Amino acid sequence: MTVLTRFDRYLARLIIVPLVSSLVIAAMLLLLDRMLRLFDFVMNEGGPVSVVWRMLGNLLPEYLSLGIPIGVMMGILLAFRRLALSSELDALRAVGISYNRLLRVPLLFATFFAIVNFGIVGFLQPVSRYAYENLRFELRSGALGASIKVGEFANLGKGMTLRVEKSLNQGADLRGLFVRAESKDGQSLAVTAEQGTFLSSDDPDVILLRLRHGTLVHSPAAGGVPRVLSFDQHDLPVSLPNMTNFRKRGEGNLERTLPELAATVFDSTAAHEARRDASATFNRRLVQCLVMFALPFLAVALAVPPKRSTSALGVFVSLISLITFHKLTEYGERMGSIGRVDPVLSQWLPYIGFLALSLWLYRILSVVPGGQPIGALDRWFARIGSLVSGLAARLVRREQWRDDALSAG
Repeated sequence: MTVLTRFDRYLARLIIVPLVSSLVIAAMLLLLDRMLRLFDFVMNEGGPVSVVWRMLGNLLPEYLSLGIPIGVMMGILLAFRRLALSSELDALRAVGISYNRLLRVPLLFATFFAIVNFGIVGFLQPVSRYAYENLRFELRSGALGASIKVGEFANLGKGMTLRVEKSLNQGADLRGLFVRAESKDGQSLAVTAEQGTFLSSDDPDVILLRLRHGTLVHSPAAGGVPRVLSFDQHDLPVSLPNMTNFRKRGEGNLERTLPELAATVFDSTAAHEARRDASATFNRRLVQCLVMFALPFLAVALAVPPKRSTSALGVFVSLISLITFHKLTEYGERMGSIGRVDPVLSQWLPYIGFLALSLWLYRILSVVPGGQPIGALDRWFARIGSLVSGLAARLVRREQWRDDALSAG
């Protein structure tokens, strides 16, 4: 019993390193793709760069819901692949340790991360998604202190327009300013100044634009004579636009927790469309958690390469299988929410198929004498590769014959 316990700890160490590495790499790759678009969005809206990191932090739970299954599967697969290539797996099998016994530690990892994933997709992801949408709203409305773009005319509300030629000290020191303000009674004010800065006032809805070393032209109503004034310092009050409050959380299914979705699904007074839409999202989140228990069987089955082979085909096939399953459930959620397919069947049929495939491949490895799931796949890919290489060789020979014929003619 002591030897088996030591082996469990040894296997856990083999799994945890590639698991964490794969999880981090998968999450970072998914975030990098979104990061470029967020930088472009924030810059176009004129917001501070720090908002990008806050938005990415709120998107992290959404990407972890896919990164955790990838990490768990890759951690188990790479650990068993290492045991197989070093012949440790053969030694363990020779002393009577079955594959079912070897699955104890992988299933413990799967159970732990299934609980973690349940907390993420069930409770954390909806809240973080709402916070992400709130940041987008505040960025568009200017509540995050969107900066004035240099060289462009900015509308400050209530008939006031501002243009700045140069901005220093992160917007605290503005140079080369032009301001034009119009009132409802037809009067207008045009100001040019060498330097300016924004200051707070006693009124939270009003800020002061302090201008230095400039010229002011006041144009009264129609028919009046404009007045010109040179000044060393002049303060212009700027009224802040009215900020509307962001909507409440839960208007979309992505922002509802599992209990909230369940309440909608089983609410007989709710509209049929709302119940169907909530059911599609509710079942998909359950499937995202339960798929963790199929990953150990698939990972172990695809980790053991054929004898005298170091083929890494199992890594490729496992990733393709998991991503395909993820896309199928994602597509099923969309089709279920609009009523094209049953929202329950659109999630549970792919899950049952994925689980059955994993158990079937694992049975071939653990029960069938000499069973090698990767061996059959390796032979199929070898045949496809030979056909492709043969076709390419024929095309090359045909081109050579054509060139020889043209040169001889």
